[in-house]
Amino acid sequence: MTFSSYEKLLVALLAIVQFTVVLDFAVMAPLGAEMITALDISTHQFAILVSAYALSAGASGFLLAGFIDRYDRKQILLFMYVGFIVGTLCCAVAPNYYFLLGARVVAGIFGGVMSGITFAIVTDYFRYEQRGRVMGFIQMAFSVSQIMGIPLGLYLAHLWSWHVPFYFIVVLGLINIMLLVRYMQPIPSQSNPEIRSSYFQVIKRIFTNRTYLIAFSTTFFLATGGFILQPYITPHLVFDLHYEEAKLPFIFLAAGIATLIGSPIWGRLSDSWGKYKLFVLGSLLTGVAMLWFVNLPSGNLFMVAVSFGCMMLFVSSRIISATAMITAIPEPAERGAFMNVNSAIQQSSGGIASILGGVILIDDPDGLGFQNFEVLGYVTLASILLCIVLMYRVNKIVEAKRNK
Repeated sequence: MTFSSYEKLLVALLAIVQFTVVLDFAVMAPLGAEMITALDISTHQFAILVSAYALSAGASGFLLAGFIDRYDRKQILLFMYVGFIVGTLCCAVAPNYYFLLGARVVAGIFGGVMSGITFAIVTDYFRYEQRGRVMGFIQMAFSVSQIMGIPLGLYLAHLWSWHVPFYFIVVLGLINIMLLVRYMQPIPSQSNPEIRSSYFQVIKRIFTNRTYLIAFSTTFFLATGGFILQPYITPHLVFDLHYEEAKLPFIFLAAGIATLIGSPIWGRLSDSWGKYKLFVLGSLLTGVAMLWFVNLPSGNLFMVAVSFGCMMLFVSSRIISATAMITAIPEPAERGAFMNVNSAIQQSSGGIASILGGVILIDDPDGLGFQNFEVLGYVTLASILLCIVLMYRVNKIVEAKRNK
């Protein structure tokens, strides 16, 4: 099944949106060691910086859910994207910890809902049989951020300061906004204008739908597993394993190359072999690679890069297959609301998980590292196994809906 020229362009533009949003959030973790030193903050304060974005994104998703299906998808995408770029610019010029904290909140309010809007557009425009490949391509935005964005951001930060990666995101985002204005076609609202529901009526319908609640609970634990570990990877590499910050780009480059190669393969496999089968396989392999990574001793940068690359490769298979299944659940008239609530739950659970990770970790009294980093791996593994059970229910709902 082939895609038209416009469909390819649309997917590319949405992938760039995802790239800038993902990079804005993902670059925080690699910059952790430098921010902790430059801003003279603790690891717990850094965890708050990470969580501020996620929690404000969650609140924004809940607020937008009651209105999003009333508007053209292109209009709402551009409005929120512009707000996100403004928030990122504030991060770039932040002179101190508290200004940066406020800027992260602004970036989260607008940027945190971009995934929900993007996936609503994908679901509106592409059939279920195509979505695995589309999600695979959009997921490549994460890979490119690992290959180009994060290593480049780390290099620029090492060369000048941690502010520079945010300027890079702003410039790229402004270029993409111009392309979206010029080339993206309007996608009208699918809600019935004669049956205009209030905000609270929409929210009530969303949260009293048992099928939706099953999907939301699955999303909560999917996000929790990743966010418990992710913000503390760079401090662990620098302060526990004693790798120089200049060497970190090679580790993230390895992960980016692995996911860039794997994402389109996972997308095609998701459509041809089965989305739930791929999710189970990817989850089990993620668990193995993650336990390998968190238990590696210092002294072998190559093995760290390989284990981290394998972990992120298999994580991408989970994200692609899970997203393709979950986007099939909502009804067309409630798709935007559902995806934004789902995104809000993802962001909120990520913020909670980041704080939980900071609570679990025990600071090393002799330095800035941790005494029990591997414990985060075991907590993540428990979440991975639970998600296999939860996603089984989601898959049954999707299959029943498609067979009607």
